[in-house]
Amino acid sequence: MAGKKKIVSADATNPFETLKNLWPYMWPSERPDLKMRVVWATLYLVLAKFVLMGVPYFFKWSTDALNGKFDAQGLLPAFMVGALALIIAYNLTRIIQLGLNQLRDALFASVGQYAVRQLAYKTFVHMHQLSLRFHLERKTGGLSRIIERGTKGIETIVRFTILNSVPTVLEFVLTAVIFWWGYGFSYLAVTAVTVCAYIWFTVKASDWRISIRRAMNDSDTEANTKAIDSLLNFETVKYFGNEDMEAKRFDASMARYEKSATDVWTSLGWLNFGQGVIFGLGTTVMLVMSGLAVQRGEQSIGDFVFVNALLLQLAQPLNFIGFVYREIRQGLTDIEQMFDLLEVEAEVVDKPEAKPLAIGHGAIAFRDVHFAYDPERPILKGISFDVPAGKTVAVVGPSGAGKSTLSRLLYRFYDIQSGAITVDGQDIRDITQKSLRAAIGMVPQDTVLFNDTIAYNIRYGRPGASDEEVMTAAEIAQIGDFIRRLPDGPKTKVGERGLKLSGGEKQRVAIARTILKAPPILILDEATSALDTTTEQEIQSALDLVSKNRTTLVIAHRLSTVINADEIIVLKDGQIAERGTHEALLQAGGLYASMWNRQREATQAEEQLKRARENDDLGVVTRLQPAH
Repeated sequence: MAGKKKIVSADATNPFETLKNLWPYMWPSERPDLKMRVVWATLYLVLAKFVLMGVPYFFKWSTDALNGKFDAQGLLPAFMVGALALIIAYNLTRIIQLGLNQLRDALFASVGQYAVRQLAYKTFVHMHQLSLRFHLERKTGGLSRIIERGTKGIETIVRFTILNSVPTVLEFVLTAVIFWWGYGFSYLAVTAVTVCAYIWFTVKASDWRISIRRAMNDSDTEANTKAIDSLLNFETVKYFGNEDMEAKRFDASMARYEKSATDVWTSLGWLNFGQGVIFGLGTTVMLVMSGLAVQRGEQSIGDFVFVNALLLQLAQPLNFIGFVYREIRQGLTDIEQMFDLLEVEAEVVDKPEAKPLAIGHGAIAFRDVHFAYDPERPILKGISFDVPAGKTVAVVGPSGAGKSTLSRLLYRFYDIQSGAITVDGQDIRDITQKSLRAAIGMVPQDTVLFNDTIAYNIRYGRPGASDEEVMTAAEIAQIGDFIRRLPDGPKTKVGERGLKLSGGEKQRVAIARTILKAPPILILDEATSALDTTTEQEIQSALDLVSKNRTTLVIAHRLSTVINADEIIVLKDGQIAERGTHEALLQAGGLYASMWNRQREATQAEEQLKRARENDDLGVVTRLQPAH
């Protein structure tokens, strides 16, 4: 998408670039209150580290005081010189440091959650901005799991970056200064070698584990995709008795996940073991150095305890550096796919100078329209026709002729390759998509409802509509009586994709929400082709009422639904083969007349079969009547 500002990017091989791109979410310019929370959290964070450095000192002084060799009277006030006072001060310092850390976490909690919310929101909005082509090629289960892992990964990265990376580096520096100042360069050198070896091993091992983690994520996504796909097609699974096959497909994906997850935990064990060995060797060397110094009388027992305490204290941030690095790298792996989604460019975008549609009477015109989903397979080849304001034009033709493509192009789900589509003389590529779609109402062939109430699904046509307006629309769509007979009335849940309703009931809900939207332009995309003849006739009367005085484009399979159209366009192989009224096309004896005759014969055969079954059932009932 030319000129589009990059939202954010993730690169598991370059965490610093990702962190730079995440910074605006951790330091939100539009939220000064959150910025102040970051400032205070950082202040408490630094203060906690300085307090932490006092913990081993009080431990050392307590040990020396108990041993009768305390020599730091000049550093502390008189009331803290005693052994018991030093022990209390040691534990009180630990409590204060813990309190500062918890206060830091509490202050930063809203900052981290705000970052998660903002990026999750941007991802959700971006998903709806992407083209129909993208969503037809993706799988819902996989998308949902990618977004779920991505939001968790964002929280991990934001939290660990701000709350732990800086204080850990600060603690390293303070520990190095203390060892150098108190015990000499040799202690500093051993500390530096240990820390460098530890970090080098952690980075290398964590990088090795990234590919294992990515394989686990792929297996997890695949398993979730299969589960969602199977559950959405629950009825089809039951129709064909393929529960075992679906279970085996799911289990095969979970088996791959099991192996990858096992590898992840096994590799983590080796990583932890290697870290422990490196730090253990460094600790051993330094304690031997201190022990020899105590034997020589150069250090006290308190110094030996101090070195050990400071090393144990250093072990925590060292372990945390490894943990932070692992979590950040794994978090980057988790959000990598989510950020890849954010990098996908929308196929259809508004021009910078696009203006809202100035709707008049809603006249539609197709002018020499050429379109292909795939350049190698053209769908529309120079289509030109008008739908005058307030009139009804029907488009019919064999399957694959390009009928439904017309509605997708009018909604601007795709942009045409050449030609023009206009509404009231305005090229739809020059107006905003939102204003264009606000002027069009759609009743599709397959109405998919939200898993919510009937009222919610009808109100979807105009979210601000009152309960009275919702029921009025339901009455016009001839579903009012049905709703009132339900135990919960309009608050009745329709189930996943509306599966608790019949096909005719779902179509009436679709008609009702289109009535509530009250658009000047109406598209009926094979709105009755999936219904039986009786239900079709009932729905058709509601559609005729809705389309009255509206500019209506009818995409039809059953020709009986378009006989009253002002004009009928017959498509074949992406071109207009015939056009005219129902009577004129029948008299012409061409493709339309041929289709009409075939459908009429099929309908007559269906009616004869129905009557034969009714007569047969009646005969059975008569034969079973008792004799008098």
